Parts: sequence; structure tokens; C-alpha cells
Amino acid sequence: MTDTYESLRAAIRDVPDFPKPGILFKDITPVLENRRLLREAVDCFVAATRSREISKIVGIDARGFLFGAAAAYALDVGFVPVRKKGKLPYRTESLSYQLEYGEATVEIHTDAISPGERVVLIDDLLATGGTAQAAAELIGKVGGVLVEAQFLVELECLSGRERLGSTPVRSFVRF
Repeated sequence: MTDTYESLRAAIRDVPDFPKPGILFKDITPVLENRRLLREAVDCFVAATRSREISKIVGIDARGFLFGAAAAYALDVGFVPVRKKGKLPYRTESLSYQLEYGEATVEIHTDAISPGERVVLIDDLLATGGTAQAAAELIGKVGGVLVEAQFLVELECLSGRERLGSTPVRSFVRF
């Protein structure tokens, strides 16, 4: 897998000053655009999750949907979206949290996960960990058991995994 991780790392491009000055954005769209790299990225999630004995994958809006839904399909498990406030049509549980530049709210359907159901959380990138922490808390609020949080990319210097406490965290490409 080391060659895969290096190929994925090499394809991720830096975009300076996006979405605001001083931010160095890690752009994964070159991975998504390349069929081999997209397959390899999804395969990383599938391989890491296969032995976890889960029944659902939870993906974070929006790029977590891409990897999470594909991995759920490959593993023959359900997929649950965690979305920005106001995007889910049914009864929801919501949680607000602080971002580096403001506040955000994410939601999950109240009936998306049965009590005690084991899930893996997937997103494209772990930075400061605020969104992942909020998603993890929502999983707990609706009764789910978060087995692991997985990310294609982790920005280690921002220490986002610390916000996930005792939840095991796996990332495939680290900067």
C-alpha cells in the first residue's frame, strides 16, 4: 500500500490562499479525476474497513460522501450522510461547532443508525477536527458506536485527531 499512498500524495495539489488568504488548501480533485487513483483511494477505505464488523459507513458532507458511499457499496453496508444544517428532509439531530473562521452546524437523521449499531466515519481530510468531532458526537447521540474515523488526508500539524479523543483515527496520506 505504500506505493498507493505515495501516488495519492503526489496527486494532491496545493492551492495557496484558498478559501482565504493564508490557507494552503489540499485539493483532492486530481485524485477524483483519475480513475486509477480514485479506485485506489476507495480501495484504501475498503481494505481498512473490511474487518471492522460494521453495518454502516457515515460520510461527512460533501467529499466524505464520495468515498464513503463508494466504500459502503463495495462492503455491502449502508451509508449515512452527515450534512450541513437544513439539507436533510426528515427529523434530525444537530450539533453546532466552531470553525477557524466562524461556526457551522451539521445534522444526521434521527433514525439513520440503530442503537448499538457499529459504524465507521469517513471524510476526505482531517484538519482541525471540528467537523469530525461534531459528526462523531452526532453518531453517539443517535445511538451508534463509532468504531473508527478514516480520512484520505490528514494535516498532522493541526492536530485534528486529538479532538476525536479515544476514537481510533486512520489516515492514508499525511502532510
